[in-house]
Amino acid sequence: MTEPVDALPFDLRSLEIFLAVCKSGTMAGAARDLRMTQPAVSLSIAELERKTGTNLFDRTVRPLALTPAGGLMRQRAGALIADARQIGPLLRETRKGRLPLIRAGLVDSLNRALAAPIARFLASRADEVAVLSGLTAMHASELLTRRLDLFLGVDDLEDLPGLERWELVREPYVLALPRGSSTVRTILDLKKLAKAKPLIRFTARSQTGLEIERHLRRLQIDAPRSLEFDTPYAVAAMVASGEGFAITTPLCLAEALISARAVEVTRLPGPKISRKLTIVARQRELGQIPRELTEACRKALRGLGLAELQFDA
Repeated sequence: MTEPVDALPFDLRSLEIFLAVCKSGTMAGAARDLRMTQPAVSLSIAELERKTGTNLFDRTVRPLALTPAGGLMRQRAGALIADARQIGPLLRETRKGRLPLIRAGLVDSLNRALAAPIARFLASRADEVAVLSGLTAMHASELLTRRLDLFLGVDDLEDLPGLERWELVREPYVLALPRGSSTVRTILDLKKLAKAKPLIRFTARSQTGLEIERHLRRLQIDAPRSLEFDTPYAVAAMVASGEGFAITTPLCLAEALISARAVEVTRLPGPKISRKLTIVARQRELGQIPRELTEACRKALRGLGLAELQFDA
């Protein structure tokens, strides 16, 4: 009978035996440590090598040496076994109604608004909480590799299965100009502005920066690349100092905490575009926590008094 295409080439017991051989340097030593027979250990290693399709040990030397593939296997196997041994204690903790640890990623344009509310909410559900700020792309990668349990960002990873998504808020993109700038009402005005002054960009590493660039291409606006930044504060500060103009959002401006006397905010000419902020978690792993966190975050955002924010009913 052929094995399923997606069958794992090992089980946890075979990994434990493999690690024991790595530690002792001999099959006989691993057998003593595990209270097994040496033939049973040898058979397990041979089967592991057959299923992975590679030699894990160099048997021409004593004690046994790992091949490059064996070194990679030892690194990953150690992490898998360590995680597996935590499952029992974690399950006992969840029976008490709390998780031992929740790690949340937060897009950096919401730090001021939501870092504290998120931390307070999660602290009521877990013994240890980590709230990490940064770019959405970084958080998305860390969610998929299980370095985060959920994230709040601009990309909801709609093409990936196995995730649950809770829309938090939508907000329009707006135009930020230095005080005293000429009025920009039409797309033609915006094109003239892009030729006369630098566009202060959000980096293309950010989802916000990518969305703005796509919109400019749709409008056929060629804004020369000059200055770009990772943070809402840097973008707004450059506009406030008269270095150029920016396309940004109300929440980004609130995060920047730049005086309204220094920056003039107007509607972005042309078709309306907005960005959507979403909480993303692995499906059904955190129970009601993502939904309840969404409500807590919405309450905090409503408290900012920004009329441009759009919440689902």
